[in-house]
Amino acid sequence: QVQLAEFGGGLVQPGGSLKLSCAASGIIFRLYNMGWYRQAPGKQRELVATITSGGGTKYADSVKGRFTISRDNAKKMVYLQMNSLKPEDTAVYYCNAVSINADYWGQGTQVTVSS
Repeated sequence: QVQLAEFGGGLVQPGGSLKLSCAASGIIFRLYNMGWYRQAPGKQRELVATITSGGGTKYADSVKGRFTISRDNAKKMVYLQMNSLKPEDTAVYYCNAVSINADYWGQGTQVTVSS
């Protein structure tokens, strides 16, 4: 059974930092491209950052220079380090695992940036 479990969300003040983690099980993790997406209230889900099986990364323009995605294949984990957080980063953040013939999502973790 495939499971993606996100954790690390919470309430943080503007300018603060959070690190999200996603633990994967039930997949051959090293073969999957991994990503973080987010969905704010009333908005569509959007890409935040992705990391390929080979370690290549891509970021949304809105988070470049502030967020860093990384992965640990041995631990089957993907991370999102978020710095200089802004109120507009408030959203539910989802972990995604995708291969040629599979696409899996976690349940999401809430990130709220507010003073």
